[in-house]
Amino acid sequence: MQTTPAQKPSSLQARSYDPKDWQRGNDSQPQEFDYWIDDIEGEIPRELQGTLFRNGPGILEIGGHQLQHPFDGDGMINAISFKDGKAHFRSRFVRTEGYLAEQAVGKILYRGVFGTQKPGGWLANAFDLKLKDIANTQVLYWGGKLLALWEAASPHRLDPSTLETLGKETLNGLLQNDAGFTAHPRIDLGDEERETRLVGFGLKPGLSTTLTIYELNQAGDVVEQQARSIPGFAFLHDFAITPNYCIFFQNPVSLNLIPYIVGLRGPGECLKFHSQQPTRIWIIPRDQGKQIQVLETDPCFVFHHANAFEQDGKIIVDSICYENFPAIDHHLDFREIEFAALPPGQLWRYRLNLQSQTVERQLLEKRCCEFPYIHPQQMGQPYHQVYLAAAHQEEGNAPLQAILKLNLKSDQREIWSAAPRGFVGEPVFVPQPQPLGNAEAEGWVLTLVYDAAHHRTDVVILAANRINEGPVARLHLKHHIPYGLHGSFTPEYFGPTI
Repeated sequence: MQTTPAQKPSSLQARSYDPKDWQRGNDSQPQEFDYWIDDIEGEIPRELQGTLFRNGPGILEIGGHQLQHPFDGDGMINAISFKDGKAHFRSRFVRTEGYLAEQAVGKILYRGVFGTQKPGGWLANAFDLKLKDIANTQVLYWGGKLLALWEAASPHRLDPSTLETLGKETLNGLLQNDAGFTAHPRIDLGDEERETRLVGFGLKPGLSTTLTIYELNQAGDVVEQQARSIPGFAFLHDFAITPNYCIFFQNPVSLNLIPYIVGLRGPGECLKFHSQQPTRIWIIPRDQGKQIQVLETDPCFVFHHANAFEQDGKIIVDSICYENFPAIDHHLDFREIEFAALPPGQLWRYRLNLQSQTVERQLLEKRCCEFPYIHPQQMGQPYHQVYLAAAHQEEGNAPLQAILKLNLKSDQREIWSAAPRGFVGEPVFVPQPQPLGNAEAEGWVLTLVYDAAHHRTDVVILAANRINEGPVARLHLKHHIPYGLHGSFTPEYFGPTI
């Protein structure tokens, strides 16, 4: 196996940002908005038609108490609707049970996965094991339904036009007792023989982890379901698919829940990374009649995968890897984070040989990066282009301030940076409706950028084949949106009538 150590920043390297600028992007945003965007630099491409949905934590303090970590914040859905060269913005919180209860009394009532506690110290939190459903990770329009996703609970269904919360979604009764459903489903567009499907999973922990994989057709009905058992504790945030397999990376972490039970920590703070244990890669056939296989590779921690595909008898998986788990320090305000002291996320390629039971590992991108996004038609297929949120600086860990396009075939890179006072979110690739040549690179990359100079967020539109030329349009919102997590684009327009 080939390994390359994480790159450390040079002591002489100038920092590309002011920490105070980055911190302000974590300010809470309790307001909801609904307006046409009229402050625009450049022009919105008229071919860009549809709706960009984004999800992420919106409320980061309640009743004067700061949340321990932004990942504990209530989910706020943002919808940017494009039509005829115009854009409309709407935001609304997911009306979860916890959101409504806490807003009614103006104080924290629930503990959070990443360490947020109820006021009153450990005695007020001990043996209270009810976590708050925050619905804050992903939002996806599928089967005529808009779903807000958080992997520890069932999805919330929303009205795509108004963002009104309609209630819990059970996938036509399949998800019972608020069973979890992944925040990272994958869309398999299929081919002439296979229908388009949404592939997702749910977890049930125990001495072994039960992993249930669901496949939904375009009507939203579950057409395939299988349950598999993985020995031990499994932290699985994301997965990858090919036409024949689902691939899961089991990070070498353990979970000691005693500090959580006695009211001292959140579950996410009870994870321990084991640097001497391998990362296990589970290859689960989508055909239930075939056996699963497991391979081992060097210890690493993976949140997100870019893509996977089958080639020459091997499975290729491209993933954002950290050399260890970026642990949460309960005594540290997350706003005071020292990025340079943490391992950077980097893009690695894994070649899985099922015949020889071996794994080859190759570093594809050393620059700190996250939130990989590809052309939707290439999901599970060989591909060349990947779009990443990346650090401005080439080495070490730092906030995400740039959009990086990497050609995996030619190893060419294009980058646009919002530094020093801009901080980017996940890049969402939107295909050109009628591509002329290279479809993978024809379209637009949409991202939200926090502008610290004006304490507001911009919707930035980049031409996918000219990333380094900068935005073709920059839509200035009237306010800021706290740093978000994931989003998706649908060609259906859900804005007001023009």
